Amino acid sequence: MRYLIILMLSLLSLQINAQELFVMTEPASNMPTGSIGVRDMSHFAFKKTADYNYHNMPELMWGVNKDWMLHASAFFSNKQGNLVLEGGSLYAKYRFFSSDDLHSHFRLAAYGRISTNNASINQEDIETMGMNSGYEIGTVATKLINKTALSASVSYERALNNQDYAFPDAFSNSAMNYTFSIGQLMYPKKYTNFKQTNINGMLEFLGQRLNQNGKSYLDVVPSIQFILNSQARIDLAYRRQIYSNMERTSTSGILLKFEYTFFNVTN
Repeated sequence: MRYLIILMLSLLSLQINAQELFVMTEPASNMPTGSIGVRDMSHFAFKKTADYNYHNMPELMWGVNKDWMLHASAFFSNKQGNLVLEGGSLYAKYRFFSSDDLHSHFRLAAYGRISTNNASINQEDIETMGMNSGYEIGTVATKLINKTALSASVSYERALNNQDYAFPDAFSNSAMNYTFSIGQLMYPKKYTNFKQTNINGMLEFLGQRLNQNGKSYLDVVPSIQFILNSQARIDLAYRRQIYSNMERTSTSGILLKFEYTFFNVTN
């Protein structure tokens, strides 16, 4: 009976976590304590011409404990011709509130990122995950109800000079970001073991408003996600601009993300 209860609780935990692995945003929940995750994201950003920029972002993640999670990322891009290392970032998230029920929970977390980058600055939108040197601080709330997860965040982002490129005086160097994400477990309808493949459908909205001039954009990102053997993850997403009145190098793109988690590494 004890082992049956442990198995049921484990499967319930798996079901809960499966809904909160969003493609474009981090939820308020954290990785399991002591786990190490490796992630690689490829982004094909389509330009106004028939060409595209390719960005690759490998990432190492650590679930320090139930409240803290750390990420370290590197940024590669072919914007200058060949694929070169342009920078990197450190990210930390602190979960400061948690409320749990049998088939639902609610989480609140604060997060921050600091980045360095050596890419040329040709866009008004600010993105410290791959384009700008600078920092971002924010808060995120995530609610899980049965097989549906809702997550929303707001953050302040500040761009600094890139290593060899001064930030343009004509651009706004700070912005407010806001996101809303919804995820739905589509398969399986019922869990029977840990090795079942999870299929999640997601829709995310990403917005930004520049503080100095009031320019803004709003993007939508539909995606599908596969979780294999409770450890491996494959995401496929399409990002598309809904609205913008600022200069951007890309208004659409395809994202492909791979992730693998090693449990109980640092316990």
